Amino acid sequence: MRSTGLHGRSVVVTGGGSGIGRAAALAFAGEGARVLVADLDREAAEGAVEEVRAAGGEARAVVGDLSEQPVVDRVVEAAVTEFGGLHVLVNNAGIMDRFSAAAETDDAEWDRVLRVNLTAPFLLTRAALPHMLAAGRGALVFTASEAALRGSAAGTAYTASKHGVVGLVRSLAVMYRAHGIRANAIAPGGTATAIRVDARPDTHGPAVLGAHAGNMGRIAAAEEQAAAIVFLASDAAAHVNGAVLPVDDGWSAV
Repeated sequence: MRSTGLHGRSVVVTGGGSGIGRAAALAFAGEGARVLVADLDREAAEGAVEEVRAAGGEARAVVGDLSEQPVVDRVVEAAVTEFGGLHVLVNNAGIMDRFSAAAETDDAEWDRVLRVNLTAPFLLTRAALPHMLAAGRGALVFTASEAALRGSAAGTAYTASKHGVVGLVRSLAVMYRAHGIRANAIAPGGTATAIRVDARPDTHGPAVLGAHAGNMGRIAAAEEQAAAIVFLASDAAAHVNGAVLPVDDGWSAV
């Protein structure tokens, strides 16, 4: 069996305290990677680190809002200083919107969703790139969404943010492929995580989106999404670059 090439590698997983991120942190640790868990929730981040260590892996946590540059700088500095570099960055952290249509989306909802889902991954990627360029290799993996592939899976802010993630991934793939850096994304469908949608049922957005919910298919386990993330970061995907991989039980094919 071909090696994943992840043993001893330094991996940052954002949103690593719960859901897909936590499952990914454990999966990378299982491949022998050193994992930095970045999360807004201290208890969740430290819990994930403890779980990795209990399984014999190496991990540490950095806590803070990843849409703020000082927090981004701390994440990258910790990975480089403590783990000897930054070889894989998993931009997984994200939040949902309220399924709001454009006319119902206020400035606060738009700004927060775009900051967390698109600006934060950009800031982290920008900070990670000099280290990957110096090393001559690197893997960037993003958690996009089924909402990145269509207009009927979430509200306006979330949909726009995830379409933006796909654009960022494809730009990175073109700009840095000659430097040994790959950028890819998964596009999860329905997945069993703790993420919640504070939808307003009496508004236009949820009423429209509800008509499309029947196409979702089977709900995935977080570990199924994590397996796809690890694959895209691994040497098994050495020639995969600029891809958006649906992990959605065929929802995107409907």
